[in-house]
Amino acid sequence: MSSEDRFMGNLYQRFPINISRGKGAKVWDNEGREYIDCMAGYGVALVGHCNDRVVRAIKSQVEKLIVCHMSAYNDTRLEFLEKLAKISPTGLSKVAFSNSGAESVEAALKFARKYTGKAGIIAMTGGYHGKTLGALSVTHNEKYRKPFMPLLDLVKFVPYNDRARMDEEIDDSIGTVILEPIQGETGIIIPPDGLLQRIREVCTSRKIVLIYDEIQSGLGRTGKMWAGEHWKTIPDIMCLAKGIGGGIPMALTLAKPEIIDSMKIGEHSSTFAGNPVACTAASAALDALVEDRLVDNAAKLGKYFKDGLLGLKDTHKIVREVRGLGLMIAIELRFDVRDLLLDGIKNGILMLYSGRNIIRLLPPLVIDESMVSSALEKIDKVLTKEEERKNVK
Repeated sequence: MSSEDRFMGNLYQRFPINISRGKGAKVWDNEGREYIDCMAGYGVALVGHCNDRVVRAIKSQVEKLIVCHMSAYNDTRLEFLEKLAKISPTGLSKVAFSNSGAESVEAALKFARKYTGKAGIIAMTGGYHGKTLGALSVTHNEKYRKPFMPLLDLVKFVPYNDRARMDEEIDDSIGTVILEPIQGETGIIIPPDGLLQRIREVCTSRKIVLIYDEIQSGLGRTGKMWAGEHWKTIPDIMCLAKGIGGGIPMALTLAKPEIIDSMKIGEHSSTFAGNPVACTAASAALDALVEDRLVDNAAKLGKYFKDGLLGLKDTHKIVREVRGLGLMIAIELRFDVRDLLLDGIKNGILMLYSGRNIIRLLPPLVIDESMVSSALEKIDKVLTKEEERKNVK
């Protein structure tokens, strides 16, 4: 496992596992050990590892055409766009392609600035939008920001749970508000009732562009196609990535037509944007979401998973809180979670962290009840071991 480290920069938190194969909501290491995957490549394996629809689509496409720059038209790209239009929030009818979540955010910030002519941005405390310089400028965590200062000017952070504070911070320089409807990296933070509606009202009345970063929460993850639906709100721009490509790198920035139309030819582009292999994979991923009813499965199995975790909370004193929507769930503990994640690997379950004391669960939406039950048993076991280790009674 350490052989990669001889060649790679020390840029990632690494776990002692070498994953060689995946199918559905499970992966196997290079020695054949099986794991329930509640990490899912940080939510990328949304429709499952090696989803049959996605695999067939990719195999077919790579035999016809692998590369097609956006300067040329392509039927595979068009097919994807037509499917996307059927599920996109009302009014977000124009699309810009890119290759990662951070790129999607970069595009959104550029579009908003060009449209409004204003450089000021309001972002949220606890917000995470990526690590490129623009996306990092609206990411709150100081540990990511400090080494790369100065970042973009005129960015203000306001508390995510304070409906009045944003009004106070808006001045004539502000043209953009960016937020995650559910904050992922910070620990699955769900907004208080009325917050998103109030922010939408303020942005509309002040002619400010509202950006939703649905990179982690979108595409059925929370039991609705878009997390913003839980609060009946629609942004002016929406950022998508992670699971949209069925496992292939892809990102999208959806926007109201007048916003993207403010851009001139050549002011934003990407060589790999709209790649036909990515588009055919994304088209198949959308088919899986819609035709295989994976959004409904996320709602149903998410409730089953969360209810089971709430039951574990009653029996384990180290669990402080369980929260989430659909299959976007957090377990907040009273101690650092690193040992639990390592114990999880030993017990056949892969889990994520969010900060020092929060376990994040983002399983593929194809997970079934038996696998959730097995995951609960494994989590129960690692919680018990941690209590023994910490001598919690």
